[in-house]
Amino acid sequence: MRRPAYTNDISQKNRFARAMRSLVKWLLVLTLAALVGICAYFGMRGYDLYLHASQNESVSEMAEGIRSQPGFVELENLPQIYLDAVVSVEDHRFYRHPGFDVLATGRALFNDLKAGAIVEGGSTITQQLAKNEFFTQEQVIERKIAEVFMAFDIERSLSKDDILELYVNSIYFGDGYYGIGPACYGYLGKHACDMNDWESTLLAGTPNAPSVYAPTQDFDLACQRQQQVLNRMVKYDALTQEQANAIVAQTPNALASAV
Repeated sequence: MRRPAYTNDISQKNRFARAMRSLVKWLLVLTLAALVGICAYFGMRGYDLYLHASQNESVSEMAEGIRSQPGFVELENLPQIYLDAVVSVEDHRFYRHPGFDVLATGRALFNDLKAGAIVEGGSTITQQLAKNEFFTQEQVIERKIAEVFMAFDIERSLSKDDILELYVNSIYFGDGYYGIGPACYGYLGKHACDMNDWESTLLAGTPNAPSVYAPTQDFDLACQRQQQVLNRMVKYDALTQEQANAIVAQTPNALASAV
């Protein structure tokens, strides 16, 4: 008996659907294989870069190099509000992650993809220390991977307080000042231990973009960045809103006379 035409049509549609499902499956397999290959390629390049850097200088040698610099300030001699400000604005989960923050990296990746450009880094304080002391500032994938490997090394070798101490004593504040000690003398004419709350929160925001936020570059922009720092501190419970408002209201006599 001859099959009706509509039965043949259904059979053809089923074969086509099966063929399309098979094609999609293999495309997914090939795409996944390509992604694994790309990750492996950049992972190996990043690991090689990390090995080369770690062979040139150990974590302990890096730490000793920073501590031997003129103007080095021990953590216990820095105002707590300055340290709280740095952690709040740079890496609020600093004391809870192992050197790499998956949540911050995922958020930064999402925001970068949405903007179509690198608008957020997502690096932890430990990663920033690794980048500044062991690698170049070039934005390449393998360097970011090497930075993560080195961050794990740093976390294994040093305490969190040691890492924070090295970080604030090595970051660039603009005008040739590396570290919070030289920056305080240069911008405020005082020792870092003598910073008040207004000065502490202002300088905590400077290293994000020293060419923009250094108080001698554009005082208004520096104050706008300070407000961002205070907002983060309130958000992460380092300050109350009332305390933040009181800091903004302080008169920056020392700094105003220097700019």
